[in-house]
Amino acid sequence: MGELDSFEILPEHALTPVGPNGVPRSGWQRARRVSRWHRPYAAILLLLDTLACVMASVTARTFLDSKTNEIFRQNPSLWTSITFGVLPAVWLLVLWGHGAYDRRYLGTGTDEFKRVVRASWTVVAIVAFAAFATKTAVSRTSVGAALVGGLLYVLILRYFARRALHYVRTKFHLATHRLLLIGTLQEALEVHQAIARDPAAGLVPVGIHLTEGYAPHPHTVTPVPVHAGRDILSLVRELNADTIAVCGSASAEPVELRRLAWQLEGTGIDLAVAPQLTDIAGPRVHIRPIEGIPLLYVEEPKLSGIGWLFKNVIDRVLALIALLIVLPFFPFVALAIKLSDPGPIFFRQPRIGREGKMFKVWKLRTMYVDAEERQAMLDDLNESDGLLFKMKNDPRVFKVGKWLRATSIDELPQILNVLAGEMSLVGPRPLPADDGDFLGDVRRRLLVRPGITGLWQVSGRSDLSWDDAVRLDLYYVDNWSLVLDLHTLWRTIGVVVFRKGAY
Repeated sequence: MGELDSFEILPEHALTPVGPNGVPRSGWQRARRVSRWHRPYAAILLLLDTLACVMASVTARTFLDSKTNEIFRQNPSLWTSITFGVLPAVWLLVLWGHGAYDRRYLGTGTDEFKRVVRASWTVVAIVAFAAFATKTAVSRTSVGAALVGGLLYVLILRYFARRALHYVRTKFHLATHRLLLIGTLQEALEVHQAIARDPAAGLVPVGIHLTEGYAPHPHTVTPVPVHAGRDILSLVRELNADTIAVCGSASAEPVELRRLAWQLEGTGIDLAVAPQLTDIAGPRVHIRPIEGIPLLYVEEPKLSGIGWLFKNVIDRVLALIALLIVLPFFPFVALAIKLSDPGPIFFRQPRIGREGKMFKVWKLRTMYVDAEERQAMLDDLNESDGLLFKMKNDPRVFKVGKWLRATSIDELPQILNVLAGEMSLVGPRPLPADDGDFLGDVRRRLLVRPGITGLWQVSGRSDLSWDDAVRLDLYYVDNWSLVLDLHTLWRTIGVVVFRKGAY
């Protein structure tokens, strides 16, 4: 098979539905979308949102004043119509208007939850305007309870719905999108590798179609079959794919990409573009059309400003609260350490912080006092491929120390580092290395304060390779936001409870 020299991957007649005169059919007559998992899922969300609104009304009734309660007792149909009719109808309409049921935002990312929050502000505005226009005397406490309760219940139920969706995708491989990747082999494999890291996203590559180069030998091992010179329509049908993903440099062919988009109109097949720009989150990427050319702008990371100030305040407030909570249990932990091995309770070690500044991290001691001297004899057994020394069954760790590590209790004294401004609750982990060991891209993680937890910890901890850990740390630096911090803290709870990757 010869080398391909064109991105003309779809014949004109292959996919475009045409009328009797050869004119492309109207977009209003488009075929049903091939992937339809979002329809039953959206129906489930409708039911859950309705339930959330009913629960919000029931919650709000406990805050009603005696006069309003008496009105509802005398006219129970009014209470029924508000609880099961008016409030759910308003919420659902506003949620729909804000795209909270749009398939593009369901199942992954934060856009779905952002739209729910925006919808709640719209509901607040509607209720406030209606009360002002009709001069209705309403209980502010009960209205506030209904609106805040509605938002919280909707978010909570949608969160559990998403968790169920992720479980179904990961466990049973259902409710997924089947992707045909188009591009060079290297670019397509890079996209495949990135997608494979997150099976809960529901993207399943089923094949690669090369835009240039040769199809590999049939015995060459690739994660999915690789094709070249095939008719795309027949290949899509053969693989039962519902999405075409154009990768890397292939996406830079404007004329051919536009023709591809035209040819897919009305087929029910989705078209996605994966440019050569990885590990950049949505808020930093903006598309600005200039004379018909969609320019992709990448904003600088926001590591200062009001958001960063809020992060510092939240760090210290939560650290102080956590310190007050754990202090009563500290004597028991200290006694267990002393009984396991005579020596200090705390272990302090120099670490590299923000902008390369050295500080000493606080930890509860989990190893015998001669652990550092014994490490030289165990270097050949190191299971980490990075700057850290890791062993699943490290003989230097005493029994209570293993439990402290598994439950992450040994990290709690780092609350003191947070209060001192040396660390943050969320950030890259501080590494026990000299400043000179941070070479190349790794140095970029020093732009922010190290954290007690981070993307590294909630994505596998000690089970991750050094390259994956660095990639996650750099992703955090490049895409920091308060939402990312809060989400990481939430995920940390599950990681600690189930002891994932802790040793």
